[in-house]
Amino acid sequence: MFSFLRSYFSNDLAIDLGTANTLIYVRGKGIVLDEPSVVAIRMEGGPNAKKTIQAVGLAAKNMLGKAPGAITVIRPMKDGVIADFTVTEQMLKQFIRKVHDSRLLSPSPRIIICVPSGSTQVERRAIRESAIGAGASQVFLIEEPMAAAIGSDLPVSEPTGSMVVDIGGGTTEVGVISLGGMVYAGSVRVGGDKLDEAIINYISRNYGMLIGENTAENIKKCIGSAFPGAEVREMEVSGINKAEGIPRKFTISSNEILEALTEPLNSIVSAVKSALEKTPPELGADIADKGMVLTGGGALLRDLDRLLMEETGLPVIVAEEPLTCVARGCGMALERMDKLGSIFTSD
Repeated sequence: MFSFLRSYFSNDLAIDLGTANTLIYVRGKGIVLDEPSVVAIRMEGGPNAKKTIQAVGLAAKNMLGKAPGAITVIRPMKDGVIADFTVTEQMLKQFIRKVHDSRLLSPSPRIIICVPSGSTQVERRAIRESAIGAGASQVFLIEEPMAAAIGSDLPVSEPTGSMVVDIGGGTTEVGVISLGGMVYAGSVRVGGDKLDEAIINYISRNYGMLIGENTAENIKKCIGSAFPGAEVREMEVSGINKAEGIPRKFTISSNEILEALTEPLNSIVSAVKSALEKTPPELGADIADKGMVLTGGGALLRDLDRLLMEETGLPVIVAEEPLTCVARGCGMALERMDKLGSIFTSD
């Protein structure tokens, strides 16, 4: 009886538990939370030393690389799957509490969560159990390319082929969808994080400077591009000189960032090509007609659509608001949960 009451007062949620950001969609309200998947944990000293959560989300992300010894800042999701189980559960708990109005009863919602199509059974089970540990009454899983396709308004349940490329923080998911199911799903563990890493390594190699993750991400957002453009943009960056050990400023150009990003971008292109090779010819004809849709934060990288267009010769469309595509698709699946039974994945 009590559990029925709790679930009655709880709103159903759809969660895009990403490597970089976590988004929560509440039934009837839309997306209500969009925060980085980062947790700051404080280790308390003394005889009864215990760990407490200092901050989650944006507040914790601002501490990355700046925290003292007593506070560790971790990203509990790695490559789209859970790297630290207990921390992920606590993070989900905090986020769910943020979006819940009712203070009287602890929330016990039905939750839909996106999982990478390449994740193993064990990884899916970890995601399911951490959601149940965070207070969910039922958990449904949906594969990311499917959610991204629903979120970008592709005709998912019709007998035509739709191709979606979702470039997230930890993984790039390529999916070909027809009749409400996945005909092909490919997943490579290259995403926004690998692009940042490539920039850090390039600057370390060529300039002898050390920069942090947040700085690398800023460089990628400001002057990063996937295709050589006519104009060369420059940016002033601060880092620590490895030889002197002293903070210094230096200027870097967009052409150099393009060179730094070549390797991870090639992995994304080859994932798209191998998906096209394995697509049945009838669906391939539909894709040649309509092209592919880019979603996820990586779709915001300048000229990435041009790179894929040049490499495959197919039309490439960037979805509207690519960052929230997967969460919106998850939300639509939540709204039409009873009609769209076939799109959920079993363990």
